[in-house]
Amino acid sequence: MKKIAVPTCEGMVDNHFGHCDHYTIFHINENIISTETLPSPQGCGCKSNIASVLAEKGVTLMLAGNMGMGAFNVLSNAGIEVIRGCSGRIEEVVKSYLDGNLHDSAESCDHHDCGSHETSETPVFKMNINIK
Repeated sequence: MKKIAVPTCEGMVDNHFGHCDHYTIFHINENIISTETLPSPQGCGCKSNIASVLAEKGVTLMLAGNMGMGAFNVLSNAGIEVIRGCSGRIEEVVKSYLDGNLHDSAESCDHHDCGSHETSETPVFKMNINIK
């Protein structure tokens, strides 16, 4: 079983992983089997213990909106692959990944205070998928 984490806010991919409301962890075989939520620790994602907590839970992939290189490196060093540039409803993003339609944007946040993402950036990924 594969476990995929998605930084989440109100059912959508949060645009900055370190400031999300919580993480949704998808348990996957060939399809989504179940989900669980993990509260986001206070503070910056790269300085929190979230990477080690996710790794201990068996997460091997993070589907994220954006993050700084510090967070990207911490997750990578914990054995968690990161695909940046995701946006939209979390279930649709995971389905798109399972269909082979997601690729890392290779873009990272170059400043520490990323509160401007919600209004200033255009989403890299947008899809309309009906999940049955």
